[in-house]
Amino acid sequence: MQKDRISALSALLEPLAARGEPASPPSEERLAEALVLLRKLIFPPLRNGVEPRGARVGMDPALESGPELARAVAQHFEELTKDSFHASGRPFDPSVVEQFLAAVPAIALRLESDVRAAYRGDPAAQNELEIMVCYPGVRALFVHRFAHLLDALGVPLLPRMMSELAHRETGIDIHPAARIGDELFIDHGTGVVIGQTAVIGNRCRIYQGVTLGAKNFEREADGSLRRGYRRHPTLEDDVTVYAGATILGGDTVIGRGAVVAGGVFLTQSVPAGHLVTGPKLQLRVLSMEGGI
Repeated sequence: MQKDRISALSALLEPLAARGEPASPPSEERLAEALVLLRKLIFPPLRNGVEPRGARVGMDPALESGPELARAVAQHFEELTKDSFHASGRPFDPSVVEQFLAAVPAIALRLESDVRAAYRGDPAAQNELEIMVCYPGVRALFVHRFAHLLDALGVPLLPRMMSELAHRETGIDIHPAARIGDELFIDHGTGVVIGQTAVIGNRCRIYQGVTLGAKNFEREADGSLRRGYRRHPTLEDDVTVYAGATILGGDTVIGRGAVVAGGVFLTQSVPAGHLVTGPKLQLRVLSMEGGI
């Protein structure tokens, strides 16, 4: 009787099961493992270290260093990139993987400078190893630098998968197309959102809860959302944005060395070297007459 009931219930879902063709996107588990291997390649102190959530436990020790580690990284990204093209219905271009891997050493140098910037910017940091292992801003930026390269090379799907994997792990949402300069320090990081067309200069600092977003969405004549235009702000070099600030608009430029205070809602440009603050809060401190 129960079997007959389940058969009758499942018949309600069969039209959904029969429609469409599976796209076979890249495996998230394989992507997580690829990023673990890439982190070990870029940061030698992390070899033989703890693997983050999503990666396969008990990775082959032979992959921890030397030619085998380099080979594993190359193989993972060759297969992930190929799967991304095929799932998107586009022919695979092997030269894209070659260009990506050829750029990895240069990105490694940038990431090393990102770690140093985080150490200089946080008096709570004990050493650079702590930053490599523990700091979500560095982890999110690590993924972004490679996702951005893949996006620039025209790889479909995979860059967004990478950014969303980092988003889930760190709470920091960076679109892979966002342009980020050297030595960005994202402190704490939870709730940071950096939109697709945002541009961030060198040596900037961003704290938790900051949004670099769009002020509005333009539409085409048919009513659909317009795509491919600047919607997100620009931070020039040496800008600091404190916790909870929201900066919106593609024509909004925060000039070099400017500081945006916490909680500010900003939709206009700021000249270089200026401080932006919001209205002063009126605080009241009331006696609780000894109660808690």
